Amino acid sequence: MLFHTWTFAVFFAIVYPLYRLTKGTRWEMGLLLASSYIFYAGWNPLYLGLIIYVTVVDYSMVAAMDRCRTPRGRKLCLAASVASNLGVLGFFKYAGFWAENLNAAFTALDLPLRLPPSSTILPIDTVAQWINGLLGQAGVSHDILLPVKGILLPVGISFFTFQSMSYVIDFYRGAVTRERSLVRYGAFIAFFTQLVAGPIERASNLLQQLRHDRTIDRTDVAEGLSLFAVGFFKKAAMADYLSLYVDKVYANPGHFEAPALALATFAFAWQIYFDFAGYTDMARGLARMMGFRLMLNFNNPYLADGLGDFWTRWHISLSTWFKDYVYIPLGGNRGGTVRTYVNMVATMLVSGLWHGANWTYIVWGALHGAGRAATRAMEDTAFYRRRVPRLAKQVGVFGFVSVAWIFFRAATISDAWLILRRIVAGSLADPAMPLLAAGLVLVIWAYQYVYESRLRRMVEWSPVRLALAAGVIAYLATFAGSESKAFIYFQF
Repeated sequence: MLFHTWTFAVFFAIVYPLYRLTKGTRWEMGLLLASSYIFYAGWNPLYLGLIIYVTVVDYSMVAAMDRCRTPRGRKLCLAASVASNLGVLGFFKYAGFWAENLNAAFTALDLPLRLPPSSTILPIDTVAQWINGLLGQAGVSHDILLPVKGILLPVGISFFTFQSMSYVIDFYRGAVTRERSLVRYGAFIAFFTQLVAGPIERASNLLQQLRHDRTIDRTDVAEGLSLFAVGFFKKAAMADYLSLYVDKVYANPGHFEAPALALATFAFAWQIYFDFAGYTDMARGLARMMGFRLMLNFNNPYLADGLGDFWTRWHISLSTWFKDYVYIPLGGNRGGTVRTYVNMVATMLVSGLWHGANWTYIVWGALHGAGRAATRAMEDTAFYRRRVPRLAKQVGVFGFVSVAWIFFRAATISDAWLILRRIVAGSLADPAMPLLAAGLVLVIWAYQYVYESRLRRMVEWSPVRLALAAGVIAYLATFAGSESKAFIYFQF
């Protein structure tokens, strides 16, 4: 059920008054868990088995860890929980990706090995057809039969596994206390407002709120409705509208030239923001109406004046998750400059893979990792913080982020390179958009100014002259046309 549909409106209209009636009673957690499971089953009832598995395994591992008195035993419980969660993610989300790439490698190496496709490893369509057959024999309406979609890829799997895993890791570290109620812990993992797209909540926030009674006053309802309305507007009026253009261009990038590709890339930067931030606002609004305070997940990220600042504003719950559970365990910034940069890039690569089973996401993560490593020292300087105009920094960050979004949005690496090449070469060289000519004029003007100033020695320095020559050659190889025009003065 999507938040901006009548189906969800009916669902919430039933659940909300029942929740208000049972709030503060022993039925509250049961109702919250049941309604969350019904919400999740709306996507596909078979999904419930996986979320229940994750909930029970991690709850049991924490219980075992709590009873264990030896550090080794606690580590084994932690390792079992992490392995279980990563195994769930690795199989259901990435089995097809790894099989496809390994089979390609086997083919390139002329090896007879072949891995079966994920659809044959887990023939969920066969299971669904079998269950549908039983339901049909029982006279069940066709409207509630299970969808047949091949391999089971549960909605929100990356979110609820990370949320559950963070609780186990935090308990191991002594940051949170054990939750003894399985129903309450299940409600924490499956809370329907933020189940399928975050924010990824921590036990120290959401689970702690579930343990205590909450008052719900008119301010909560009013601010919750306001947040939901803002999120609805971002999604329906902005993201969905921009998608009409973005989807058309990115579906067939080879059919479009630089202006359309550049505009679609710019539009996608805002589409993904409005889509994701809109969902978060709606989730936070619904939760606020129920007396819960979910964390802020987006904080005007396109106003960031550095890549470090961007990642403190964009998808904050995920960024802090990777910082606390990947970057810091890898060593963070404790092992020297080189090790710090390696940890940054590794964390962003993992973040890219988390977003999807495609090399485009990995390249997107690599770009952000490399960009963050390249700019970290510069962003910490007093010159950058105080002397560089904030608008210039914001434009630079938005430009870099938008270029990286190309790989995030493109269907394949080849499509991404095609789009990037056409934007860079086409938009600059296109006479309809003479950006390159304008830029070259400014560069030459600046060169002439420097040449007649006290800085002349700088441009006469051999390394600088070699660099200029290399730039000229690179320009001619990239942008120079095949046709030459006669000199204007020939006509005179």
